[in-house]
Amino acid sequence: MKSQNLLLLHGALGSEIQLQPLKDLLSNDFNVHTLNFEGHGGRVSNHEFDMERFAENVAEKLQTLQLTKTHIFGYSMGGYVALTLAKKYPAMVEKIVTLGTKFNWSLASAEREIKMLNPKKIEEKVPAFAKRLHELHQPNDWKEVMHKTAEMMLVLSGEKRLTNEDLQQIPHEVFIGIGALDTMVTIEESENAATQLPNGTLKIIADVKHPIEKVAPEILAKMLRKFILVSN
Repeated sequence: MKSQNLLLLHGALGSEIQLQPLKDLLSNDFNVHTLNFEGHGGRVSNHEFDMERFAENVAEKLQTLQLTKTHIFGYSMGGYVALTLAKKYPAMVEKIVTLGTKFNWSLASAEREIKMLNPKKIEEKVPAFAKRLHELHQPNDWKEVMHKTAEMMLVLSGEKRLTNEDLQQIPHEVFIGIGALDTMVTIEESENAATQLPNGTLKIIADVKHPIEKVAPEILAKMLRKFILVSN
C-alpha cells in the first residue's frame, strides 16, 4: 500500500501536463498529485503572479485532497514555491526536491531573464515554442502569462525573494538538483542555497539542461525514489 504522498509542481510558463510522464513513472511508489498554479494551464487568475500566492494554491490543493503533509518535487519555479510553502506552512511539507530552481534574483539577473520573455520575438523567431505555450495555457492568452511572469521576476529582484536568512529557517530535508548543462541557473547559486538550508543537499546532474521537456523522466523518478524512499 502506498502511504507516501508526493506533489509535483511545474515551472514558470508551464503546466501540470508537462509532469504527467513523471507522475506515471512514480504512480506505483507514491500517491502522486499535480496542480496548475493559477493563471497556468488554462486555470483562471485575476491577480498578478506571486510566489506566495502560488504557495497558497498548493496549500488549498492539499486541503482539497485532505492531505495533512506531502513530499514535494518542484521544477524551476515550482521548487521556489515549495520552499516558500515550507517557510510559511512547515507542517504541510515533508521532503523537498528541486530541479533547476533559480535563487539569484538580483535586478541584473531578473532583467536578463525578462529580455527573453518577449512574445513578439518568440512568435517571430521560435514559432514552435509560441505554439506550445498556446497549447499549454489555452483558453488563456499565453502572452498574458508571459507578461505576468516577467512582472513577477522584477518583484523577486526586490524584497519578495527568499533570502539566505529565509532559507536558514527551513528545517526540512531539501535536495537541490541542478543540471550540469543548465544555462539559466548557476551551480554557484544552487550550492549557496543548499549550504544555507540546515538540511540541504546539492546534486549536480550530468548532461541535464534546464527545460523540463528535455529531461528524461526516468532520471527524475530514480532521483526522487532514492532521496525520499531510500533515505527514510
